[in-house]
Amino acid sequence: MSFYVVTLSLLLSISFAVSSHHFPIDGTVLELDESNFDSAISAFDFIFVDFYAPWCGHCKRLNPELDAAAPVLAGLKKPIIIAKVNADKYTRLASKYDVDGYPTLKLFMHGIPVEYNGPRKADLLIRYLKKFVAPDVAVLDSDSAITNFVEEAGTNFPIFIGFGLNESMIAELSTKYKKQAWFSVAKDFSEDVMVSYDFDKVPALVALHPGYDGSSVFYGPFEEDFLEDFLKQNFLPLTVPINYDTLKLLKNDERKIVLTILDDEDDEKSKHLIKLLKAAASANRDFIFAYVGVKQFEDFADTFEANKKTKLPKMVVWDGNEEYILVIGSESIDEGDEGSQITRFLEGFREGRIIVKGIGGPSLLGYINSLIGIRSVYIIIFVIAMIFLIRTINKEEPLRVGTRDASDAAASSASMESREHRSDYKED
Repeated sequence: MSFYVVTLSLLLSISFAVSSHHFPIDGTVLELDESNFDSAISAFDFIFVDFYAPWCGHCKRLNPELDAAAPVLAGLKKPIIIAKVNADKYTRLASKYDVDGYPTLKLFMHGIPVEYNGPRKADLLIRYLKKFVAPDVAVLDSDSAITNFVEEAGTNFPIFIGFGLNESMIAELSTKYKKQAWFSVAKDFSEDVMVSYDFDKVPALVALHPGYDGSSVFYGPFEEDFLEDFLKQNFLPLTVPINYDTLKLLKNDERKIVLTILDDEDDEKSKHLIKLLKAAASANRDFIFAYVGVKQFEDFADTFEANKKTKLPKMVVWDGNEEYILVIGSESIDEGDEGSQITRFLEGFREGRIIVKGIGGPSLLGYINSLIGIRSVYIIIFVIAMIFLIRTINKEEPLRVGTRDASDAAASSASMESREHRSDYKED
C-alpha cells in the first residue's frame, strides 16, 4: 500500500515540476509565444496579458508597473497571472486577438478574453483586477465590514449595496454585470450607516460613485426589471465629466446626453451649475447629464462650436455620435436662476423646439469610436502610396537627385495624421 502512495506522490510531484517549469507561479511576468500561449491560457483561470511591441514607448513605461503588480496578484486566493506577448513578432496571436495598437491589454477569464481599459499604475491595476476574482455578491455583517468593502472597492467602479435585501434578489444581476460594478448586501448595520448613506427605510439599494462623490437610493419595487433599470441608470454618476476615459463609458449607454459646455469646470460658478445639473439629472433619468470645460478639453468642445469666444455655458443634446441638438431660445445659460433655465431647456427639447446640427471640426470618431484600427490605416496609406507611384510612373518624369518621391511624402503625412487621431490608450 505504501509503495502505491509513494509512487502516486512521485508522479504528482513530477507533474507539478513540469507544470512549474513551464509556468512558474512565483510572481514574475511570464513571457509567452505562439508555442505556449494556448497552454498558459488553459493552465490559469485568470491571466492578464500584455500584447506589446519592443519599440513602443508606452509599453516600456508599462513594464515596471506590471513587474510590481505581478507578485501581489499571483499571491491572491484566486491568483491572477501576468504575462506578455511580443505581438510585433508573433503576428498570428496579434491577429487572433484583434491587437491593433500597443500596448493592448486583455484579461483571460477561464479562457475568455476581455479587453482591459482600466488604470495602469501598479496599485490601481491591482485594485481594478481584484474586481474580476471577487465574489459576485459580498455579504456584509457589520458597519466596519461595509466601510472596508467600500474602501477596498476603490473608485473605478460604481458600488451597489443592498440594505436589508436578500442576496438572492440581486444574485442574477450581479453575475450579469460583474464586470461593470461591485455588488453587496448588508445584513446588519446601525442607524449611523443609514444616515451616512442617506436612506431612511429598508429594504433599500444604494448606488455609490466614490470617484464622483455621488449616490442614489432605490426603494423598490424589487422586481428584476425595475432593479435592472436602476442599475443601468447608475453605472454612470448623475453628472459625467467628459474626458477620454468617460467617453468610452458613454458608448455603452443608449440614452441621449445633455451636454453643458463650460469655460472652466473647476471655477466656483461652474461647480454651482454642476450641482444644479445633478438635481436635474436625478429628475430626468432618461438622459445622461455631462459637462466639459473648454479649458480642460478644448478640442472636444470645439466640435460643438464652443470655444473661448462663444457665450458660455452652452447647452446641447448630443446623440453620442455625429449629431447634436440646440434648443431654440435656450442656447446658453445666463447668470441668475440657472435651475429654471435648465428646466426650460429640457422642456424645449421635449416639445420639439430644436435645431439639429452636425459635429464640426475633426471627426468625432477620433475621440470616441476608434473604429479604424491601425492595420486599416496602414492599408489605406499603402493604397494611396501605390496610386501616387503609378501616376508618377505614368508621367515618366525624369529622376531628380536629392528629391523625395511624392508617395513617400503622402505616406508620411497620412501616418502622422493617423497617430494624431489615435486613442490615448493605444498611441503607438
